[in-house]
Amino acid sequence: MAKRDYYEILGISRSASAEEIKRAYRKLALRYHPDKNPDNSKEAEEKFKEVSEAYKVLSDSEKRQIYDQYGHAGLEAEIGAGAGFGGFEFDPFKIFEEVFSRGSFGGDSFGDFFGRRSQTRAREAEPGRDLRYGLEISFEEAAFGVEKNVQIPRYEVCSTCRGSGIKPGSQPHTCPTCEGSGYVAMSQGFFSMTRTCTQCQGRGTIIKDPCRDCRGTGRIRRTRRVKVKIPPGVDHGSRLRLAGEGEAGFRGGPPGDLYISLRLRSHPIFKRDGNKIICEVPISFTQAALGSQIKVPTLNGGVRLKIPPGTQTNKIFRLKGQGIPYLRSSGRGDQWVRVIVETPVNLTGEQRELLMKFQELSQDHEQPRIREFLGKIRQILGK
Repeated sequence: MAKRDYYEILGISRSASAEEIKRAYRKLALRYHPDKNPDNSKEAEEKFKEVSEAYKVLSDSEKRQIYDQYGHAGLEAEIGAGAGFGGFEFDPFKIFEEVFSRGSFGGDSFGDFFGRRSQTRAREAEPGRDLRYGLEISFEEAAFGVEKNVQIPRYEVCSTCRGSGIKPGSQPHTCPTCEGSGYVAMSQGFFSMTRTCTQCQGRGTIIKDPCRDCRGTGRIRRTRRVKVKIPPGVDHGSRLRLAGEGEAGFRGGPPGDLYISLRLRSHPIFKRDGNKIICEVPISFTQAALGSQIKVPTLNGGVRLKIPPGTQTNKIFRLKGQGIPYLRSSGRGDQWVRVIVETPVNLTGEQRELLMKFQELSQDHEQPRIREFLGKIRQILGK
């Protein structure tokens, strides 16, 4: 038997836009849906499938182009005859739900207006809630990694009823309101709507003999000690995910996850910039002028640093490989040492005389920055 023209089935022209195709399909799908034609469901279902088949082809730009050029034979040659309607497999009810579940009519899903294909949703297992925990660690713990034990209050599966919420030895009873479907039908104008049963909360059953320990919820709140392994190189604000350490799910659903947010305590000496460590070290006037060796602190202990003669304040020295380890990688950053030349205070009389003598003996070439600065002032003042 020859197939009808898809454009004729939807009642549209061959130049119809994608929106016009969808609009026509919605109108006809509502008219011929089997749930809306209980007295003539077989004929309505055939027409519903025919309308869905036409929409399946014309809503696909590639299939529509083949159909416009070669007709039904082109689709069969392209996809292979005998695979279903028009040479391709499809579920007309799935197409209907996809089109009507995109918020066009409000609510959760338009499939709920025709409850037969969606009544199992509310009874499906639900995953547990994710949990978040803030953990403060030291500068060194962040650098080298550490294991911490944290106390996490959470809901866990009740060991008495194993999450069913039912008293051991008892059985759940079919909900008298929805008769076990989990949904209650209601009419609203043209449409036949369904909503979740409020008595059983969509489960289809009610518990007359609840578990005494969890009071029928299937979960019990406990405080559990959880071991957290912190890898080397984490930083302030880093977040760790512990899969399955969140709260227990409902009706056999999987547990949620636990997210650990890290906060770093400040260090009295070190500051951090990514994988670099910055450390300020004060040195005396004579050490800077004459040069010396000083001991510098690092995360691995003290190291010797050579200060060359004539070192100026804010001079930065690099200690290679003395910084923070790279997160989940090999190698470490560097440590930068900034020296601060400290001016002596509370001088004795003898110290003052020696410094004054030093000042008298000093020449311009011994203080190049001062000489350069004074030269700029003379240029500005024109002298």
